[in-house]
Amino acid sequence: MVNDNAVTPDYYTFPFIIIACTNSFSLSGGEQIHSRVVKNGLGYSEISTQTALLRFYVRHGGLCDCRKVFDDMPHRDVFLWNVLMSVNVQRGFAYEGLNVFQEMLQLGVEPDEFCVATGIAACAHSGALRQGMWIHEYIIKRGLFGEDLFVGTALVDMYAKCGCIERSVEVFEGLFKRNEYSWAAMIGGFALHGLANQAICSLERMVKEDGVCPDGVVLLGVLTACTHAGLEEEGTNVLEHMEGRYGVVPKHEHYSCTVNLLCRAGRLDKALELIRRMPMKPLASVWGALLSACSIKGNVELAELAAKELLDLEPSSGVGVGKDVTYVQLSNIYVGARRCSDARRVRKMMGERGIKKTPGCSVVEVNGVVNEFVAGDVVHPFQLQIYATLDLLSLHIIDHSHKQDHAFLRIYDFNRIEG
Repeated sequence: MVNDNAVTPDYYTFPFIIIACTNSFSLSGGEQIHSRVVKNGLGYSEISTQTALLRFYVRHGGLCDCRKVFDDMPHRDVFLWNVLMSVNVQRGFAYEGLNVFQEMLQLGVEPDEFCVATGIAACAHSGALRQGMWIHEYIIKRGLFGEDLFVGTALVDMYAKCGCIERSVEVFEGLFKRNEYSWAAMIGGFALHGLANQAICSLERMVKEDGVCPDGVVLLGVLTACTHAGLEEEGTNVLEHMEGRYGVVPKHEHYSCTVNLLCRAGRLDKALELIRRMPMKPLASVWGALLSACSIKGNVELAELAAKELLDLEPSSGVGVGKDVTYVQLSNIYVGARRCSDARRVRKMMGERGIKKTPGCSVVEVNGVVNEFVAGDVVHPFQLQIYATLDLLSLHIIDHSHKQDHAFLRIYDFNRIEG
C-alpha cells in the first residue's frame, strides 16, 4: 500500500498491522510499525493504536517498553491499568504491579473487580500482607464487589500465601457461593500450610455440599498437601483413583508431586518405580525431586542416575531445576559421601562449561515494606543486624541439637566484615 500506491496509512490502518505483528510473534516488525506510527504523528493521539501497541509490547517487549507506551496514552481507562498491572505480576514483578495499583488509585481511577483481583494477586506474590489487608478494607469501606466470587477467591489465595490461613478460611466460608476456582484456592492454601487433613476434607466437601467436581488443579493441591504432611498412603491413593473416581487423567505435574511425596518419605525405590511407570517422559521436576532426596539420604548411585537424566534434558524440558542446581547438588552428595575427588571433578566441569550457580532470592514484608534478599548481596542497610541475628539463631540451634553439621550450618564470623 505504501510503496506501490503511495497511500499514507492512518489510525484505521495501524491497529490491524500491529495486531498482525502481535499474533505472528514479529518483534522487529512491530517495532518498525511503532516507529512509523510516531513518524506519522499518530503515536500520541489515537487510543486504538496505542492500545494495540500496549498489547504488542505486553506479549513481546520489556516492561520499560510497556510503561513508556502506557505513559504516552492520552486516555487510560481501568482496563489499560489492569493490563499494565497484570504484565508486571505475570513476569514476576509483583511489587511493581502493586505500585501501579496504588498509582491508579491516587489518580482517582475507580478500579473494577479485575483490577482489585490483580492488586490482591500482586500482594499474594510479593508477600505484602499489610497492603493486601488494606485493599480488603478498601473494598469493604467502598462497598465494592461484596459478593464477587472473583475478588473473594483472590482474597482467599492472598491470605493463605501471606501466612494467615485462619483469615483465608474466614473469607472462604463467607463467600456467597463457591466454584472450582475458590475451592482450588482454599485447598491450595491448606497445602501451603501442610494441613493435609483439611485439604482432603475440603475435597469431599466440594463434591457433597456444592456438587463441584474437582479438576486437575484441585487434585494437585490435595497431592501437594499430602506431600507437605508426609501422608504417603493418602497421596498415592489420590493419584491412583483420579481417573476412575473423578474422571481426571493424571498429568505430569501429578506424577511429579507424588514422586516428591515418596522421596520425602524416604521411599526412593517406590519413587523410581513410579517414574518408570509414568505414561509420559519424566521431565526435570521429577528427576530433580529424586536428586534432592538422594542428597538427604546419601544415595550416591541413584543420585548419579537422576543427575544424568537431568543433564540430558534440554533447559526448556522442565521447570524449576537448572543445570547449575544439578551440578551443585551432585557435588554436595559426593562431599557427604567423602568422595572429594568426584566433587572436585564436578566443580571443575562447571568451570569448564561456564556454568555458574544461580543466587537464591527471597522476599519478606516487614512493617509494610517489602524487602528482597539475594544470596551474596551485601547492600541491605541492615546487613550487620540481620547477619548478627542469624549468628545468634545458629548458636541456639547448636545448643539445642548438640551436634553440628558443618556441610549445612554456617556460623558467620563478623570480625571479618569490614565497615
